[in-house]
Amino acid sequence: MILLNGPRTRRRRLGVAAAAAGLLSALLTAIPAAATPDPGDGPAAAKEVSGSARAQVRDAIADGEIPGQDEIVHSANIEHLVNIPKDTLPGTNSDLAFQGKYAFAGNYDGFRIFDISDPKAPKTVAQVLCPGSQNDISVSGDLLFLSTDSSRSDSSCNSTTQPATEKSSWEGMKVFDISDKRNPKYVAAVETACGSHTHTLVPERKNVYVYVSSYSPNAAYPDCQPPHDGISVIKVPRNAPEKAALVGFPVLFPGEGPDGGGNPGAPTNPGVSKTTGCHDITVLPSQDLAAGACMGDGILFSIEDPERPKVIDRVQDNVNFAFWHSATFNQKANKVVFTDELGGGGAATCNAAIGPNRGADGIYDVVGKGDKRKLVFRSYFKIPRHQADTENCVAHNGSLIPVKGKDLMVQAWYQGGVSVWDFTDSSSPKEIAYFERGPLTTDRIVTGGSWSAYYYNGYIYSNDIAKGFDVLKLEDRRTDPAERIRLHELNVQTQPDYFD
Repeated sequence: MILLNGPRTRRRRLGVAAAAAGLLSALLTAIPAAATPDPGDGPAAAKEVSGSARAQVRDAIADGEIPGQDEIVHSANIEHLVNIPKDTLPGTNSDLAFQGKYAFAGNYDGFRIFDISDPKAPKTVAQVLCPGSQNDISVSGDLLFLSTDSSRSDSSCNSTTQPATEKSSWEGMKVFDISDKRNPKYVAAVETACGSHTHTLVPERKNVYVYVSSYSPNAAYPDCQPPHDGISVIKVPRNAPEKAALVGFPVLFPGEGPDGGGNPGAPTNPGVSKTTGCHDITVLPSQDLAAGACMGDGILFSIEDPERPKVIDRVQDNVNFAFWHSATFNQKANKVVFTDELGGGGAATCNAAIGPNRGADGIYDVVGKGDKRKLVFRSYFKIPRHQADTENCVAHNGSLIPVKGKDLMVQAWYQGGVSVWDFTDSSSPKEIAYFERGPLTTDRIVTGGSWSAYYYNGYIYSNDIAKGFDVLKLEDRRTDPAERIRLHELNVQTQPDYFD
């Protein structure tokens, strides 16, 4: 089924009606915890919604205002080529990385490798069972990196969950040798303070530096003590990955006292996450530049010395941003798109009650030169289609679509689907394509939808939390020039220089 512009208006009316009727109980219940970050140990539990909200969703589906349960809809310029359901790894699907003809898909239970030489018919090459929270994933040469952000009994792939209050518990980074894609080998583990929620590669010829983002320290956790106001840096020798080791913990938010110098959160800034580390970092190696999404703060910093990153500028949005989640540079490095993960990714925030500025992207221009560069806010972007009160929806992971002279991005929005949008004019962004499914359920909020949606060598790949691996084809004169760009490797948080 293909939807054009008309249904967008109908869905917008649905959101207004729901707000007026007071039928957003699931969201309103979640608002006190709106700054809660996404879960570290597993997907959020299903949330019940009111009987009137359930009726509203069913009526909206019957009236065609939103897609039916699991129904696929998309703009006319996107084709859904294939879906590959989850197989032996039943956990939550998470991030994606690419190398040559392969896609690497993270899952809370491990990771899966696809052969995508024919994007219309991806084939599973390997499935590796290695439980450990969201298993954020990236690749560089013959190495694969996996984040563990749940407290485990040990560093093995046979570990079990264990309280973080126990000193013997382990969490951090795992390294695999993927020279044989059909038989990945686990070669190294490095424990890091507060684990590894996400990580970012800064690759060099002989070594790979890994920036580890983690947060939420607690005085009761022996290996995760406050203040936790920086990132862990790991150095991995390419020829001897078993020698991977922690080489530093640069402080990004210096300050006095046990809380460091980041955003204090509530009660000073109600509804905003207290900064106790970073959630995600994106680096632009060609510019020796990085952008950090750090809970209550957005930062710009230099990575000229990769072991000693230096903060250049720092911004906050204590009105509309609850949790700074991720960052994306444009190609010229004169803009950064930050995402706000309002509700921790488990709430229905794409509706009229929340509005267009919360749970959205924030677009910032980078002005000035060198260490005097500043982040200047320009606008917000949020998908223009309201979602049901049973659909978790918020800005999430995306990547550039490389078109010279344009700033185009594809982005995941959980059950809001996949959006393609143009921020060439940073003050007036607009959506140009979309793909989504109808709600997973009509009686409660069950976490699902696209976790990551990335453009790689002519296609869009999406890792859906519940439904599996999707491949989309975008046909649009505005994005068609990107098909001429071919990469050998893509870790989205290590942005390439597409036109070098």
